[in-house]
Amino acid sequence: MSTPAPRAPELPALPATFRPTLTRVVLLAVGAAMFVVITAIALTLENLGPGERTSFVFVALLFFGVLALLSRPRITADETGVTVVNITRTRRLAWAEILRVNLRAGDPWVFLDLSDGTSMPALGIQPGIAKERAVTDARALRALVESHGSGVNNATENG
Repeated sequence: MSTPAPRAPELPALPATFRPTLTRVVLLAVGAAMFVVITAIALTLENLGPGERTSFVFVALLFFGVLALLSRPRITADETGVTVVNITRTRRLAWAEILRVNLRAGDPWVFLDLSDGTSMPALGIQPGIAKERAVTDARALRALVESHGSGVNNATENG
């Protein structure tokens, strides 16, 4: 009465992009709604001069821009490696540079252990709103790293 071994995830077709879609939708929708509301307020208030109206719209654009930056993270895997796009930085990694894909209980996003001894956050996989999707994506990325990388992968994950 042995339990069956966990099934290895199928490799996704390359190029594959992992991103927190629900989080992205929420951030962009809230940003658009805030822009519309603040702009409408600026246009309906009678006591505002043109400069004040412009500053309202500018602040609305600023809020939308910040939320758009927060919705930017993604991880794109292709035949030659992985591109990690975080909030303000983008980094290209060859497959051999990634030793391990980690998503442990309580982690806000995936961490990549790199061959130079550092660990890099990869915000494109976040278990916040869609935990099951994040675990599935982390497993798929780990499988890609194992099949394309150096083969020194002892990944740990939540789930």
